[in-house]
Amino acid sequence: MSVRIIVDSTSDVTPEVRRRLNVVPLTIRFGDDEYVDGITISHKGFYEKLIESDSLPVTSQATPESFAKELRKAREAGDSAVIITLSSKLSGTYQSAMIAAEEFSDMEIYVVDSESVAIGTGILAEFALTLVDSGMDAASIAERVTKERENVRVIAMLDTLEYLKQGGRISKAAAIAGGILSIKPVITLEKGEIVILGKARGSRQGNNLLVKEIQASGGVDFSKPLLLGYTGLSDVLLQKYIEDSAFLWDEHIDSLRTTIVGSVIGTHAGPGVVAAAYFKK
Repeated sequence: MSVRIIVDSTSDVTPEVRRRLNVVPLTIRFGDDEYVDGITISHKGFYEKLIESDSLPVTSQATPESFAKELRKAREAGDSAVIITLSSKLSGTYQSAMIAAEEFSDMEIYVVDSESVAIGTGILAEFALTLVDSGMDAASIAERVTKERENVRVIAMLDTLEYLKQGGRISKAAAIAGGILSIKPVITLEKGEIVILGKARGSRQGNNLLVKEIQASGGVDFSKPLLLGYTGLSDVLLQKYIEDSAFLWDEHIDSLRTTIVGSVIGTHAGPGVVAAAYFKK
């Protein structure tokens, strides 16, 4: 018997990590057209549609049945499962996982609210895989992941707050304040909720603010997963951030891993986002 790590499709990881995870998809709807995140629409295809669309797409949480489908596979294989979802304060996906888990009383299943999202949930899931490799059982993995989520930090520079406003994730007043003078808002998640850390005029100041916030959090624990992400069709802004923040990483790792942030989070963050997810010291 082994331990399966199950995540929802908002968890952003590198391709080699994703191959080891069992992914439950969310859905995105552009008008009358519905797509299954990462299955019937690629991340690149999503951002092409987002740019072309006159209105914001609508996202739907993962259903209990979609989690149950993965749990049936685990039961057939005789495996236990740890489910890690995006923040319960941002989506009902965590509750869907809890409902599904209740139907499998004959299995060892643990559901963990990551209190994070995107690459933040992704590095927590990647950390869980290292615990699987070390031989931990499901109960111990769930306990350790729940403890370590307190150390996961996601810091992101957005191009605009407009998408968060349209999706109802922040107030209209906050979005208006962030929209003046080409402001680049820098945000994080605290206990699963979006918090605006500061605003900068232009990308260079935004990059500096990202660096300062990483330093203010106590720095990076390089013994655990670290991942950078971006939204949109180009990673040019991310590469500029990597160049501007090289002194943070150069002495500790040979190269930085990056990934495109997926459709569901891209809906609410919009294109042009640069983000870093790490475990703080």
